[in-house]
Amino acid sequence: MSERIQKVLAEAGVASRRAVEALIAEGRISVNGEPATLGQKIGPADRVKVDGRAVRLSHKPAKTRVLLYKKRVGELVTRDDPEGRKTIFRKLPELDSGRWIAVGRLDLNTSGLLLLTNDGELARRLTHPSFEIEREYAVRVLGEMDDETLQRLRRGVELEDGPAHFDTIVPGENEDGESANQWWRVTLREGRNREVRRLFESQGLQVSRLIRVRYGPIELGRGVKSGGCRELTADEMNRLLTRVGLETERKKATRQVARPKDRR
Repeated sequence: MSERIQKVLAEAGVASRRAVEALIAEGRISVNGEPATLGQKIGPADRVKVDGRAVRLSHKPAKTRVLLYKKRVGELVTRDDPEGRKTIFRKLPELDSGRWIAVGRLDLNTSGLLLLTNDGELARRLTHPSFEIEREYAVRVLGEMDDETLQRLRRGVELEDGPAHFDTIVPGENEDGESANQWWRVTLREGRNREVRRLFESQGLQVSRLIRVRYGPIELGRGVKSGGCRELTADEMNRLLTRVGLETERKKATRQVARPKDRR
């Protein structure tokens, strides 16, 4: 059976559908020796290459896997860095097919929870604004936070790329109440570049440390060393897939496939 190339390559773990479209536009994907086109239909018999490397296609999508990675400050969320700096992809478990896709990004100076998956459609849903996935951060801020500033950050302020606000902002656990650095817990449902830092900076405050502690229903928790990772548990996977509607869709598809056999 042939399907659109964006869907097939997303299911193969190459990238999200949107990212596959960008790769096609850049001429980095070929099908049977010819440049791929948007919306082109392909099947398991076709020879597909991305950046000259063959992609193994299958009648059956690979089992969805998700890693919880604890990013260190100084690590990049990229596959290759011209300057030779450390990237999060250097120590990940190997996949039989496809590749790991980072669900969003954390900048060089941000640490904490980063999810990676081999499922392009799951990655797309977890990052698409329409699904409004909540992100939670622990933030150490240098500067005085008064009630007016808190209200502005909750109501919204104008950034260079449009209005933004925190859904919630509450005091965190401060080691020293007299310190100029204070911890806060914030949540938001967007993934714009450096949005947490820019929100605080808009109020004349400086972020001295930023840690992502939750992405949707998945919490960073304990037990993973910095620069290390683990597979999500079955319960975590179920909650994650349910949050973006994939658990119901896949159960429905399984029932539809099984129905003809039940009638025999």
